[in-house]
Amino acid sequence: MSDALPPPVHLDEVVDGLAANPALPSELVHRLLGYRKGLGQVAKRPDLSDGMIAEIIAIDDHWLTHSLALNRCLPQVFRMTLAEHPDPAIREALAVAANGAPRELFELLLDDSDPQVREHLAESDHMPADLRTRLAADPNPKVRAILAQWWTTAPEPVRRLLLTDPDDSVRAGSCATYFRTLPHPVPPADLVPGLLADPVTRAGAVRHCTLDAATAHRLAEDPNDEVREELAEHPDLPPALRDKLARDPNLRVALRVFARQDTPEPIRAAIHAKIVSDMPPLDWLADYQVLDDDALDRELTGELARAELWTLRLPWVTADPVPYVNSPYVCFRASAAMSDHLSPQLVAQLLDDEESSVRTTMALHARDQIDPDTAERIDRTYRPDKKVRWRPADDFPLPADVLRRLATDPDPRMRQLAPRDPDLPMELARRLAADPDHMVRRTMASHPRLPAADLTRLLADPSEGVAATAAANPNLPTTWMHQLLALAGL
Repeated sequence: MSDALPPPVHLDEVVDGLAANPALPSELVHRLLGYRKGLGQVAKRPDLSDGMIAEIIAIDDHWLTHSLALNRCLPQVFRMTLAEHPDPAIREALAVAANGAPRELFELLLDDSDPQVREHLAESDHMPADLRTRLAADPNPKVRAILAQWWTTAPEPVRRLLLTDPDDSVRAGSCATYFRTLPHPVPPADLVPGLLADPVTRAGAVRHCTLDAATAHRLAEDPNDEVREELAEHPDLPPALRDKLARDPNLRVALRVFARQDTPEPIRAAIHAKIVSDMPPLDWLADYQVLDDDALDRELTGELARAELWTLRLPWVTADPVPYVNSPYVCFRASAAMSDHLSPQLVAQLLDDEESSVRTTMALHARDQIDPDTAERIDRTYRPDKKVRWRPADDFPLPADVLRRLATDPDPRMRQLAPRDPDLPMELARRLAADPDHMVRRTMASHPRLPAADLTRLLADPSEGVAATAAANPNLPTTWMHQLLALAGL
């Protein structure tokens, strides 16, 4: 094999991958400080010396300094230096990565002239509570609104201040149906009547109100869909209004009735049929320009209702799961599968359910009953509701003999699991490194047993992700690291 390294197809991405390589010698790290085509990834390394950090600050390249500000291993003395940086984007990045920072840094950033810096502080649980309290009186309403959404455990005086703020957006954020963190706050009881009367806080106040007959009827006629959604979930909702809301033109309101424990089964079935039968053609969004606003809103609301129906999990079903393991509704069976107290027979039934979400949920709640064959089957048939990185094999590691068999599996998604074997035989490692599927090659590109010749070939892979991952492999020979930097002009 020639010692000369062929130029990578994606040299910039390869250099970024090299910048994250934990085995990169310090002298090469220093050379990377002169790289200007990327986003300054080298400045995020945890092993930067004080001299390198000082040099990065002195160079004052935007992306290099921005990445340095995001470096959570940055010594505090340098954080304090960057807190005085004239570029607000640098100070914002510093606020984002301020966990573990000294009080002095928060005090400095708290008085920052750029409201976006203070917005990031409002989101931070790492900020001392007495300093965070000052943000409730920030002159910028967006800062106060963000604080209301993120600091759900704020002391009652702070919550009161935000709930009675003169700005609509702040009050709406303080008394909402959704908050950024748990637990969701409960407003003081004496404020609830006023919050219910306020249009911007009404929806968020419904769940906290005492529901008398007059209030219930008034809320059932509210033009705000979100108010009726919240009403449909209220435990004291009269049956007559429950049945009325079951026919609400907004499917998300009807869905809340579907999820109630006291909903009669014929009504529940009718709501389910309505939600799933109103599914538009797959290409309906392509014609959205010909839809009027009302029609478009109905289609979007229907899509949201169907998505919520699929992911709905009902605690009252989990608490008494046996009657629902044969339910015609996927969300009911998945809710039953969340129980830790099902018999082995029912566990086996749900592990063999026709729906992936039910099988996966049951596996996660019956870990002691999952053997390698079941774990492989659950992962092989896993179909997530949305694109996520997690897969069942992350929680149920497969034994080496299974992983080696999967190296030649027809399904590339299953072949991606084979590199999880740290002792993967050389011939299988080389085969996976040349796999036609780029995700398999990318997974293999970080393997410690990959031969040098194959690692070199992956540096020139047509896939950016494969090439960058290969460059980040700690087993990359130092001579090739030098050559890559030379090709990049460094």
